[in-house]
Formats: sequence, structure tokens, C-alpha cells
Amino acid sequence: MSSLPSLSRRQFLQMTVTVSGLALSGCGWTLAEVRPTTEAKGNKEELSIYTWDSYVDPQLTETFKTQTGIQVVADIFNSNETMLATFQAGKGGVYSVIYPSDYKVSEMIKRNFLSPLDHSRLTGLTELLPQFQNSVYDPGNRYSVPISWGTTGLLFNTDALPPPEDWDYLWKQQQQLNRKMTLLDDMREVMGATLKSLGHSYNSTKPRAIRQAYEKLLKLKPAVTTFTTDAWKDRLLAGDLLLAMVYSADAVRLIHENPDSKLAYVIPKSGTSLWSDTMVIPRTAPNPDAAYAWINFMLQPAIAADITQRLFFATPNQGAMDQLPTSLRNNQNLFPPDEVLQRCERIQPLAPKVTELYEQYWTKLTSA
Repeated sequence: MSSLPSLSRRQFLQMTVTVSGLALSGCGWTLAEVRPTTEAKGNKEELSIYTWDSYVDPQLTETFKTQTGIQVVADIFNSNETMLATFQAGKGGVYSVIYPSDYKVSEMIKRNFLSPLDHSRLTGLTELLPQFQNSVYDPGNRYSVPISWGTTGLLFNTDALPPPEDWDYLWKQQQQLNRKMTLLDDMREVMGATLKSLGHSYNSTKPRAIRQAYEKLLKLKPAVTTFTTDAWKDRLLAGDLLLAMVYSADAVRLIHENPDSKLAYVIPKSGTSLWSDTMVIPRTAPNPDAAYAWINFMLQPAIAADITQRLFFATPNQGAMDQLPTSLRNNQNLFPPDEVLQRCERIQPLAPKVTELYEQYWTKLTSA
């Protein structure tokens, strides 16, 4: 089989992908037609979704179209903040399915952006692992269905660096890492990891702790090449970078595609974020019937297992887990053991005043 092109979980593409130009080859596929975003037409045979890249590809959308007759149009966002801003600006009415991360689900529920799910129209919810059937951010999956999960950690060159043990490694090895490392372009992840290095929660709301995290990051910034979610890949492979803060899915995929690269992924021993992305139906969905068809399609164990094998996201679906190859199911970078997960934290929504404080420090840090 031909492999998928390397795409980050958080890469931003300001375009829409359709399957109308799809051409399947004997053992792979070619990219679909790319066209500018259009307004919703109310077409019952078309489903518009708003998602991270890598969650949708021509192979997946063509299979869905074959099963249902519905064509998928996918707009891509690069961050939860971009996605939410779209809805705050009143521009989210074209979408029938959206893929917010866990902590944003809580916020979208409070803002009355989401439609409660009719569980009688869903099949496969019982396939979800117990921790994803009654989550903190959406108890009982009243508004959301999880599609993937993972961790955030450090991907490094094993030929050039000793293995990182914890987040403090970045500061202890700052001289050797000078202009040879990148951090995520993600306020909550970077601030959270730094808070963790100071002995605080990833979700600290204490102004003094948040200021300490900013001041510590300010000391590290001269050694940071850039804050980026995706642009580290080629440079890390080429040796121009020695370390990058990354999402586990990106790390596992890059290592898989480049087995001779001498790269390794580490989850800091004090803990990190435990993220999950979900599927929701907005109240303004123009085609809720197609939305339910898509969610049911994605809940099929065979489909979920295929996504994990091709895109390297940890699945929350037990039926899919049972279908994975042993080597993938036992990959601890993708499915960390319980003792590691117990040290991790989900990113929680913050009160507006606390969020504003985070944003003020983040703007000062990244614009200085």
C-alpha cells in the first residue's frame, strides 16, 4: 500500500477538500480535488465538517460516500481557538460535524453552540472504552463522541542527546539545545508543561504560578528556534533540530515512516497533557441526518482501526483496539501504560479572567 503524505495533527490548511476528483489506484489513492471554501447549500447529499487535518483523507471519505451516497466537504482548522472564533463570529452555520478537543467541548456546551445527541440514533457508543463513556468534560457523551486521544511529549535525536527525563531537561540542556529545539504553538500546552516543571498543575489558576511559568519560559526563549506545531519535521529529520515538543500521534507517525532516523519519543516523568478530540453536532447544523451517519460510520470498529493504522491516533474504541496488530496495540508511545497515564492531566477550561491572564503572558512571550 502507498503511505499517506506526512501531515500534522495541527497543520493549518485554509482550503476545502472534496472527493469529487478522487482517483483510487490499485493499492492506494491520489489526493482529492482542492477548492476554495464555499457557503452551505443545504444539500442533503453533502456533509460539511470542520476538523483538524489528518482526520479526513480521500480514502476515508470515498468509503463513506460508497456506504451512504453522501459527499464530504472538509474545512481544516489549526487550533481550538481558531475553531471557536469561527463560531463566535457567526460563521459556523455551514458545518454539521465539528472536531473540538475535550476542554473546548465544555466551553461550547456552556455557550449553547452544540446540539444534544440523540443516542437512539447512534450505534457503537458501547464500543468506547469506559473512561470515554463518562468523561469529565461531557459526562455520558451527551454532546460529543470521542474520536482519538494522545499525549504531548518530547521527540529527540538519540544520537545527539541523552534521553530527556522531565520537562526541566529543556532548561538543563539549554546550551546544547540552543536554536536546536521547537515548542508547540499552543498556549495551554507550553504554559502547562512549564507549570508542571515548577511543580504545579497543567491547569493552574494561580496568578503567581502562571507568572512564574512565563518568567521561566522567558529564560528559555532565546534557545527556542520557533513555536510551531508542524514545521519541525523536516528539520528534525535533517539534524538541524535536535528536539521538538510534539503530539504523540505526530511522533509515532514520523518514527514509523523514518525507522532509520534515530528519533525517540518521551513522555516526561512528572506527567503531561492527556488530550482527546471529539465529534459534535452544532445547533446550526444544516444536515444533522448526515452528521449522525458520519458519527456512526466513524464508530465502526473496522473504520476506527483503519484510521489508527494509517494516521497513528490512539483509538478510544475497544472494538477497534481488538482489531489492531499486536505491534501497534503494544506501542507504549501510542497507548501508554496506566502508571504513566495516572500522572497525566486533561486540559481543563479556565475562567475567563484566568484565560485572559494566560493570553497576556503568551502574547508577551511569543511577540517579544
